[in-house]
Amino acid sequence: MLFNSFEFLIFLPVIVIGFYLIRHRYRWVWLLAGSYFFYSFHKPELLILLLISTVTDYFCGLKMVGASHKQKKAYLTLSLVVNIGMLFVFKYLAFFTNSVYELFGFFGVEITPEENFGTYSFSNIMLPVGISFYTFQTLSYTIDIYRGQIKPEKHFGIFALYVAFFPQLVAGPIERASRLIPQLKENVKVNLPNIKKGMVLIAWGLLLKVVVADRLGIYVDKAFANPESPHGFSLILGAVFFMFQIYFDFSAYTSIAIGTAQTIGVELMQNFNRPMFALTVADFWKRWHISLMQWLRDYLFFPLGGSRGTKAQTVRNIFILFFIVGLWHGASWTFVIWGLLNALLLVLEYATAPTRKKVFIAIGLRKRTIELMGWTFGISYILITLVFFRATSLDNAITYINHMFQFKSLHVNILENYFELVLSCILILLVQTIHYFKGNDKIYELVIGKPKHIRWSFYIAYIFIIALFAINRQNTFIYFQF
Repeated sequence: MLFNSFEFLIFLPVIVIGFYLIRHRYRWVWLLAGSYFFYSFHKPELLILLLISTVTDYFCGLKMVGASHKQKKAYLTLSLVVNIGMLFVFKYLAFFTNSVYELFGFFGVEITPEENFGTYSFSNIMLPVGISFYTFQTLSYTIDIYRGQIKPEKHFGIFALYVAFFPQLVAGPIERASRLIPQLKENVKVNLPNIKKGMVLIAWGLLLKVVVADRLGIYVDKAFANPESPHGFSLILGAVFFMFQIYFDFSAYTSIAIGTAQTIGVELMQNFNRPMFALTVADFWKRWHISLMQWLRDYLFFPLGGSRGTKAQTVRNIFILFFIVGLWHGASWTFVIWGLLNALLLVLEYATAPTRKKVFIAIGLRKRTIELMGWTFGISYILITLVFFRATSLDNAITYINHMFQFKSLHVNILENYFELVLSCILILLVQTIHYFKGNDKIYELVIGKPKHIRWSFYIAYIFIIALFAINRQNTFIYFQF
């Protein structure tokens, strides 16, 4: 079920009202049933994988209690094999298979899937929605038990709810058991201020999605469909619009997820901290998709040694980290290259930091000037790397970047609609201004606590904007494919 669907507008009030009407001891049943219904609304068969992951990690977690180190390692291995195995089969098998075929082809050995698998094609394997998110969430649970950081949850229903909690099941935030499970056990009372805050966050997320992100997507689709365009400025604008589209789209989902959870007394972590105002690429990755980066930091980067070893080891760890970041986002070399390009600049920032500091001091640059230079370069670099993220192939990405800098004309109005073009730019500036002053987590301060006439002015303006400017097509959220 999509957050931006008519069905969700009915589903959510039913879930929230039912939650507060049901006795505390049975609420987990209500929320779990609602979460499974939410996830399987269009494809019930997806529940099978979710249940396999749930049962496996519940079993492995309990078996680790009192077990020897060798036995704990065996149960952790079982959890890793099952979860990563499902993720590999359903998300990466076709990619790695095709890569192997291409590698053999490079050496003159032609192998096709039909020779070994009849008429079957690996591309027929369906990518289950949200599998990357709930796989990482359940893995953090078993790894934390193995490390002795948490105790296993004995109540199977509560644990199943932790895995399937519908607000953040499909696209995060990726929550840790130590933070979410205790909240799912709390006897939540009706708290109208919290419910109002949650509703404001939901409304804000819907506006970001259907008015802003989906509108930008129309221009982006047109620009990336023609990477050989002679109008370089239109391609640059297409890349700029995509950078904001993916940010607003994912930020919209997160706002709705956090707001939805808040209406039933659950506080999810923030996933963004104004990333477009980051002063460096390293700063950007501390602010973007925070739950994923913290997960990879704790369960991959630190176990590899982090930045505690030699410079060569730190560089290696950064490249491994961002290889996984790229691959996590998609089973394609475009995503891998996107990740590695970010790693490359992070390594350069890390290696040249002392030298740059000395140079800036020597030439007397002011702090504000240095920050502006860092922001300009960082955003420009991110903008170019995101072309690989959005492009359908490496060839298209390279072609797009080449033509971005061919300024044969000033034409940017590829939609032949100046109103939409100007409106898109105004919306970007408006949203970024609000994010600058309120961040991603305090949007409700624009409404909550204000005098009645101001609140109602916001409500009427919101309805007016949605009615007039919402894109009338039910687009899925971009991160659903990851």
